[in-house]
Amino acid sequence: MAKLKPIDPENRRVVNVHNGKFKTFVSNGIKDGEVLQLNNAKPLGSGFHIYKMAAGETTVAHTHASDEEFYIIEGEVVDHDGARYGAGDLVWLRKGTRHNSYSPNGCLIVVYLEADTDT
Repeated sequence: MAKLKPIDPENRRVVNVHNGKFKTFVSNGIKDGEVLQLNNAKPLGSGFHIYKMAAGETTVAHTHASDEEFYIIEGEVVDHDGARYGAGDLVWLRKGTRHNSYSPNGCLIVVYLEADTDT
Protein backbone atom coordinates (compact mmCIF):
# COMPACT_ATOMS: atom_id res chain seq x y z
CA MET A 1 0.00 0.00 0.00
CA ALA A 2 1.41 3.36 -1.06
CA LYS A 3 2.13 5.95 1.60
CA LEU A 4 -0.17 8.96 1.32
CA LYS A 5 1.27 12.44 0.99
CA PRO A 6 0.29 15.14 3.47
CA ILE A 7 -2.70 17.24 2.40
CA ASP A 8 -1.66 20.56 0.89
CA PRO A 9 -2.77 23.44 3.16
CA GLU A 10 -4.51 25.01 0.13
CA ASN A 11 -6.76 21.95 0.02
CA ARG A 12 -7.97 22.02 3.62
CA ARG A 13 -9.87 24.54 5.77
CA VAL A 14 -10.64 23.99 9.44
CA VAL A 15 -12.60 26.38 11.66
CA ASN A 16 -14.07 25.76 15.09
CA VAL A 17 -17.79 26.55 15.21
CA HIS A 18 -17.35 28.27 18.59
CA ASN A 19 -14.76 30.80 17.44
CA GLY A 20 -15.13 30.85 13.65
CA LYS A 21 -16.07 34.05 11.85
CA PHE A 22 -19.75 33.93 10.87
CA LYS A 23 -20.99 36.09 7.98
CA THR A 24 -24.29 37.91 8.01
CA PHE A 25 -26.81 36.21 5.74
CA VAL A 26 -29.16 38.61 3.93
CA SER A 27 -32.52 37.78 2.28
CA ASN A 28 -34.30 40.55 0.35
CA GLY A 29 -32.06 43.13 2.00
CA ILE A 30 -32.97 41.90 5.50
CA LYS A 31 -30.51 40.29 7.95
CA ASP A 32 -31.48 36.63 8.13
CA GLY A 33 -29.14 34.96 10.60
CA GLU A 34 -25.45 34.25 10.26
CA VAL A 35 -23.55 31.60 8.31
CA LEU A 36 -20.23 29.83 8.78
CA GLN A 37 -19.30 28.22 5.47
CA LEU A 38 -15.88 26.92 4.43
CA ASN A 39 -16.57 26.25 0.74
CA ASN A 40 -16.35 29.74 -0.74
CA ALA A 41 -16.96 28.34 -4.24
CA LYS A 42 -20.67 28.06 -3.37
CA PRO A 43 -23.02 30.97 -2.70
CA LEU A 44 -23.27 31.86 1.00
CA GLY A 45 -25.97 29.74 2.64
CA SER A 46 -25.78 26.83 0.19
CA GLY A 47 -24.02 23.50 0.36
CA PHE A 48 -22.88 22.41 3.83
CA HIS A 49 -22.79 25.19 6.40
CA ILE A 50 -23.51 26.23 9.99
CA TYR A 51 -26.43 28.62 10.50
CA LYS A 52 -26.86 30.69 13.65
CA MET A 53 -29.90 32.63 14.84
CA ALA A 54 -29.90 35.04 17.79
CA ALA A 55 -32.48 34.78 20.56
CA GLY A 56 -35.82 36.12 19.33
CA GLU A 57 -34.77 36.16 15.67
CA THR A 58 -37.21 35.18 12.89
CA THR A 59 -36.13 34.22 9.39
CA VAL A 60 -37.57 35.80 6.26
CA ALA A 61 -40.31 33.62 4.71
CA HIS A 62 -38.73 31.64 1.89
CA THR A 63 -39.10 28.72 -0.49
CA HIS A 64 -36.12 26.47 -1.17
CA ALA A 65 -35.24 25.47 -4.72
CA SER A 66 -33.92 22.13 -3.40
CA ASP A 67 -34.55 19.87 -0.44
CA GLU A 68 -33.31 21.32 2.86
CA GLU A 69 -31.74 19.13 5.52
CA PHE A 70 -30.65 20.40 8.91
CA TYR A 71 -29.53 19.20 12.34
CA ILE A 72 -30.07 21.29 15.47
CA ILE A 73 -26.80 21.38 17.42
CA GLU A 74 -28.14 23.59 20.20
CA GLY A 75 -31.17 25.74 20.90
CA GLU A 76 -34.64 25.51 19.45
CA VAL A 77 -36.40 26.52 16.22
CA VAL A 78 -40.15 26.90 15.74
CA ASP A 79 -41.58 26.91 12.21
CA HIS A 80 -44.49 29.18 11.26
CA ASP A 81 -46.92 26.26 11.61
CA GLY A 82 -45.88 25.52 15.21
CA ALA A 83 -43.53 22.58 14.48
CA ARG A 84 -40.75 22.68 17.08
CA TYR A 85 -37.23 21.36 16.54
CA GLY A 86 -34.69 21.05 19.36
CA ALA A 87 -31.13 19.92 19.96
CA GLY A 88 -30.57 16.52 18.38
CA ASP A 89 -33.40 16.82 15.82
CA LEU A 90 -32.55 16.02 12.20
CA VAL A 91 -35.07 17.67 9.84
CA TRP A 92 -35.82 17.33 6.13
CA LEU A 93 -38.04 19.77 4.20
CA ARG A 94 -39.03 18.96 0.63
CA LYS A 95 -38.03 21.22 -2.25
CA GLY A 96 -40.69 23.92 -2.71
CA THR A 97 -41.76 23.99 0.95
CA ARG A 98 -42.45 27.60 2.00
CA HIS A 99 -41.68 28.44 5.62
CA ASN A 100 -40.11 30.76 8.10
CA SER A 101 -38.65 29.99 11.50
CA TYR A 102 -38.29 31.61 14.90
CA SER A 103 -35.71 30.87 17.59
CA PRO A 104 -36.86 31.84 21.10
CA ASN A 105 -33.42 31.48 22.73
CA GLY A 106 -31.09 31.32 19.73
CA CYS A 107 -29.80 28.25 17.94
CA LEU A 108 -26.91 26.69 16.08
CA ILE A 109 -27.80 24.48 13.11
CA VAL A 110 -25.88 22.34 10.61
CA VAL A 111 -27.52 22.82 7.20
CA TYR A 112 -27.21 21.17 3.81
CA LEU A 113 -28.93 22.96 0.95
CA GLU A 114 -28.02 22.32 -2.68
CA ALA A 115 -29.53 25.40 -4.33
CA ASP A 116 -30.19 29.03 -3.60
CA THR A 117 -33.33 30.04 -1.75
CA ASP A 118 -36.16 31.77 -3.57
CA THR A 119 -38.24 34.28 -1.61
